Amino acid sequence: MTVTHSGNAVAAGDATRPAPAPGPGFVLLGAVQMALIFTLTSLVVPLPSIGRELSLARDELILLSAAYGLTFAGLLLFGGRLADRYGGRRALTAGLFVFTAASLAAPFTQGPAALLTARFAQGAGAALTAPAAMAVLRALFPRPAAYGRAMTTWGGLSVLGATAGNLLSGAISALTDWRSTFAVPVVVAVAALALAPRLLPATPPGEGRSLDIPGALLATAGITLSGYGLVLTDAHPWRSPAVLVPMLTGAVLLVAFAVVERRARDPLLPPGFLRGRRRARALAVIALTAAGTATTFVLLSLHLQQDRNWSVLRTSAAFVPYAATLLLAGRTAGPLIARRGARAVTGFGLAIAAAGLGTLALLGLAPHHPYAYGLLPGLLLLAAGSALGFAGGAVLATEGVEPHQAGLAGGVMNTAMELGPTVVFAALLTLGSDAISLAATAVAFAVLAVFHGRSN
Repeated sequence: MTVTHSGNAVAAGDATRPAPAPGPGFVLLGAVQMALIFTLTSLVVPLPSIGRELSLARDELILLSAAYGLTFAGLLLFGGRLADRYGGRRALTAGLFVFTAASLAAPFTQGPAALLTARFAQGAGAALTAPAAMAVLRALFPRPAAYGRAMTTWGGLSVLGATAGNLLSGAISALTDWRSTFAVPVVVAVAALALAPRLLPATPPGEGRSLDIPGALLATAGITLSGYGLVLTDAHPWRSPAVLVPMLTGAVLLVAFAVVERRARDPLLPPGFLRGRRRARALAVIALTAAGTATTFVLLSLHLQQDRNWSVLRTSAAFVPYAATLLLAGRTAGPLIARRGARAVTGFGLAIAAAGLGTLALLGLAPHHPYAYGLLPGLLLLAAGSALGFAGGAVLATEGVEPHQAGLAGGVMNTAMELGPTVVFAALLTLGSDAISLAATAVAFAVLAVFHGRSN
C-alpha cells in the first residue's frame, strides 16, 4: 500500500514523513551512477603498472580489467527484477553494501586471484545498484514530464563517469599508486548508504511478482560467457577454442533464454518490452555511444603513452577538455530536447560525434600533429556529440515505462551500455589499425544518425 505526498510515492510506513525533495535525491543517485561507471574504467590507464606489480600476462590483464563489466552486464537484468520485486531503495541499499565491501577489499588484496574476485564482486553489487537507482529515480519524479527531464541529465552522467574514471585513475595512480583509485567508489558508496534513508523515497515492493530464476540463470550465464569470449579476442584468434567455446555456449544459452521467456508466467524480460522500434533504436544509440567513448579512450591512451611517450599524468590531462565539454553539452541537452525533441537531438548528437571520430582518425593519431590541431578538435566534437546522443537515447529508452518496470528499464539500459564497448571493441580488433578502427566507428555513428533521423 502506498500514499502520495507532494507528488511522490511514499510507503505506508513512511506516510507520516514528508516526501524527500527530488533535487538532493537526484544528486545522490547521480553520484552513485557515476561511481559505478567510474569503476568500470578506473583500471584502464594504470593497467601497465598493475601488470608489472602482479606479474600478469596480457590476457590476464584484459580479464582483470573486464571482470567488473562481465558480472555487471551479466546480472543487470536480474538486478532490475530484484529492484522491481523488493523495492528500489531496499535493493539499492543491498547493492551498495556488496559494492562497498568489494571496493574496500580490492586494494588490500595480495595476489591476482583475490583482486579478480573483488572485481567480480564489485560488478555483482553494481548490477543490483544501477537498476535500483533508476527505480528510485522513477519514484522521485512520478510525473512523466519531470521524469523525462531528469533522464536528459541522467544519460550524460554515465558518459561523464566513464571519463572521470580515465582522468582520475591516471592522476591518482601517478601521484600515489593504482590501489588508491578504489577510494573513489568507496567514498561515494558510503555516503550514499548514509544519506539514502533521508534523501530517497521508500519505494514499495512489487506484489505478486515472481523472480523467474530459470530466466535469470540463462541470461546471466549467456551474457557473461559471450562477453568473456569477446574479451579474449584481444589475446586469442577468433577461431581458437578459448574464444569459440564461451561465445558459442553463451549464444546457445541466450537462445534458450528467449525461448524460456516466451513461456514464462512472469518473464525476466517481457518480449514486448523491446518490440517498439523507438526503444530498440535508443538502446542501439546507448550501446554505440558507450562503445565509441570507451574505444577512443583506450586507443588514444595507448597512442599517447606508447607512440608519443607521454606520462600517465599528462595523458590524463589531455582528456580534461573532453570532460569539460561533456559537462557543458550535458547542461544544454535538456533545453534542446525540450525544444526539438529527443529523437532530433539524438540524431544531431550522433552526427557531431561521427565528425569528431572522423577528425581523430584523420589527424589525431599522426605523431607530427600537435595536440591543439590534431587531437583536441576531435575530442571536443566527440564529447559534445556523445553527451547529446546519450541524453536523447536515455530519454527514448525509458519513454512510456510503467513505474513497476523502472528497474527493468534500468537493467536493460545499463546492459546495452556495458555490452556495447565489449562487442564493438572486439570487432575493431580485427581491423588492425587504430585509425581504421576510429574511422569505422565514425561510419557506424553516421549511419545510425541518418537512420535515426529518417525513422518515425
